[in-house]
Amino acid sequence: MSKQQIGVVGMAVMGRNLALNIESRGYTVSVFNRSREKTEEVIAENPGKKLVPYYTVQEFVESLETPRRILLMVKAGAGTDSAIDSLKPYLDKGDIIIDGGNTFFQDTIRRNRELSAEGFNFIGTGVSGGEEGALKGPSIMPGGQKEAYELVAPILKQIAAVAEDGEPCVTYIGADGAGHYVKMVHNGIEYGDMQLIAEAYALLKGGLALSNEELAKTFTEWNEGELSSYLIDITKDIFTKKDEEGKYLVDVILDEAANKGTGKWTSQSSLDLGEPLSLITESVFARYISSLKDQRVAASKVLSGPQAQPAGDKAEFIEKVRRALYLGKIVSFPPR
Repeated sequence: MSKQQIGVVGMAVMGRNLALNIESRGYTVSVFNRSREKTEEVIAENPGKKLVPYYTVQEFVESLETPRRILLMVKAGAGTDSAIDSLKPYLDKGDIIIDGGNTFFQDTIRRNRELSAEGFNFIGTGVSGGEEGALKGPSIMPGGQKEAYELVAPILKQIAAVAEDGEPCVTYIGADGAGHYVKMVHNGIEYGDMQLIAEAYALLKGGLALSNEELAKTFTEWNEGELSSYLIDITKDIFTKKDEEGKYLVDVILDEAANKGTGKWTSQSSLDLGEPLSLITESVFARYISSLKDQRVAASKVLSGPQAQPAGDKAEFIEKVRRALYLGKIVSFPPR
């Protein structure tokens, strides 16, 4: 019986989409999820795909070519440790585990050393691009044993996004937790970018009373210049989105922002290294403040804040905000 070239553990949206991405490149993929129902759901929703379901860890591991290549897409933390522990009894020395979750880099360093001592290879891999990127081509940041990376590089390069120069958006970052460290910093920078955009919006909305259509037009123009980016691009579209009642979503959405911890980790690392990272750190605090909805509402009833003053020349004010946003993006990047 022929065996599969790679297996994916974890059939939530990221794991499912990465499995489909790999399958679309001509590979046959073993898939496994802790709950049988999720695996059955993925298979039922994707008839005709070369996804082979397994319902026990042993059968899943034994279905793979050696050295085995297993991509973990499970919840970071204890879930990752649990998944690794369930796999180990059935692995052979030289097999490769790839952790594609949003994992703290220190955990990756620990797992790498523990698994290396047992003869297994471990590649901590940052995956950026969200659900759509996972399906159509993410940016991939692998770290771990270089020789193990070489064994999985052909697959990673085939499923990755392609840069403007035609090269795949994947490169070996370095040993131990280097891949997840780079992904952590990438996410921290994104935290900063999102906060800068939110504050630019607040200035234009509060200082100029721009309509949502005017905001969309302004961000469209910005996206055609030096501010051109994925976040500016999607923000310009957000302003004109409406709900089922015809109301602009940006005006009715709850003003609370959650976080997955990577921004906090970036700030903590900067403190450990003695590196200034004020903008990204303040963007993390801004999310914390936004989550204190009840306290903010209570405070607004007893504290009278400043009122927005007329901003003067509209075009001049918009340009000042644009330039401030651009400067903020420069400041947001770590100094070295």
